[in-house]
Amino acid sequence: MHLSTDSVSGPEGFGWWGDMVSRAVMPVSLASAHADHFEGEVALLELVDTEFSAFSFSPMSARRTPDHIRSSDPENYYLFLVHGSPIGLEQRRNNALLRAGDVALFDTSQPLACEFQDQGRHSRVSVLRLPRAAVPLPSDKTDHLVATPLPTRTGSGALLTSYLAGLRENAEHCGPTELRRLGTMALELAVTFLAARLDSAPTLPIESRRRVLLARIHAFIDHNLHEPDLGPATIAAHHHISVRLLHALFEEEPETVSATIRHRRLERSRTDLVDPRLRHRTIGEIADRWGFRHPAAFSRTFREAYGISPTEARTAPHAQQPCTPRRGPGHRSPAQ
Repeated sequence: MHLSTDSVSGPEGFGWWGDMVSRAVMPVSLASAHADHFEGEVALLELVDTEFSAFSFSPMSARRTPDHIRSSDPENYYLFLVHGSPIGLEQRRNNALLRAGDVALFDTSQPLACEFQDQGRHSRVSVLRLPRAAVPLPSDKTDHLVATPLPTRTGSGALLTSYLAGLRENAEHCGPTELRRLGTMALELAVTFLAARLDSAPTLPIESRRRVLLARIHAFIDHNLHEPDLGPATIAAHHHISVRLLHALFEEEPETVSATIRHRRLERSRTDLVDPRLRHRTIGEIADRWGFRHPAAFSRTFREAYGISPTEARTAPHAQQPCTPRRGPGHRSPAQ
């Protein structure tokens, strides 16, 4: 769902924005030097047990008071990733100045103050809702993490920020079934990330650890599609697991490991083929870019997947329209 102040007349935009934030996140009081010509937009994505939102808006400040909490408390944590101007956050006597790339946590059950600094551009944040009931961590310890910069350069922090950035960019191209899995992975990654800050990883449920490992594997596949030797053996070795365990992890996925790799390579290839900016690249170069060593084998696999050849995909009048791949080897039906 995409919402924007463009649908509201200028002077009324700021009031509309405040009402939207109160409904979509939590009741707060807002103030802005740009209230008379406020601009804001948000993309809201409903997932399993959570929501993911991408906000862009004119600089402002937000306050949540005890009165707000008594009026309405959704009892959520929120993890947010900063993309634009710095943000000052205060909660539970913790203070943080967050810059682009930083991640922090806040709690709807406690007063807070948030200052989106004015640097002549819109503030931009991605926000992931974490229901308290879905976070299997000690709340008294988790509360100490609010309004503190959380490390994201390595480990689960780096994986989480990469995952959220990818979700922000690609979610609109995913179907309902895929979105359900993505939402579950986002929640599990966030919980694992917080658990690591509390040194509570061993207490996580086995299913949570399995989901996180699967999310790491999917990210590894996406980042290494260009490697011709990418396959079950290399993936298992990188993650220090057996090939047998790797296949077991994919038993509930819609495709096997090999089919997942093939499908994503074909999708990246198809996207490049219909991109006018890449007309100077030959079909063989595009195939090689995404790990297909042999042009003839690539053409055959492409036709099997889409019903047309790579050349037809590039030259057809409908080339800019997405084509739906056929179910190839390794695809599992919902009943399997």
